[in-house]
Amino acid sequence: MKLSDIKNILPDLDTVVFQLENGTFVPEHFHVTEVGMITKKFIDCGGTMRNETVANFQLWNANDLDHRLKPTKLLNIIKLSEQKLGIEDLEIEVEYQVETIGKYGLTFENDIFTLTNKQTDCLAKDNCGVPIDMQKINLSNLPIQAASCTPGGGCC
Repeated sequence: MKLSDIKNILPDLDTVVFQLENGTFVPEHFHVTEVGMITKKFIDCGGTMRNETVANFQLWNANDLDHRLKPTKLLNIIKLSEQKLGIEDLEIEVEYQVETIGKYGLTFENDIFTLTNKQTDCLAKDNCGVPIDMQKINLSNLPIQAASCTPGGGCC
């Protein structure tokens, strides 16, 4: 989800609800403690220089059980961060602590923002010897070409 997406969604909401992909809800008294821009400059294992920039939201649970973040408040925080930090229309990455701080993607469906699991990956598989996944084919779904495959015909 990009920053423009959440800005278009928030005005139509009465509440801001986040949940993890496993269905666990972020407690409704959460705070958005940061909205920022994170730029990561790195070299992958194949030696290629890379840059990655995301808009970052940090969610935090406090002991403030009466706190409820309103959609207009979050929208104002986003707009202020765009003005002050020069954040463009970037993909959103959410930091949220369960056992440790995790980084999540973000989707929206049925008035709920879902923190989607992210996975690590090798960005240079062709340079560091990692086999590229082969397409799996169910052999029973292949067409039978009996006429072209005969004993001694060289097809087997």
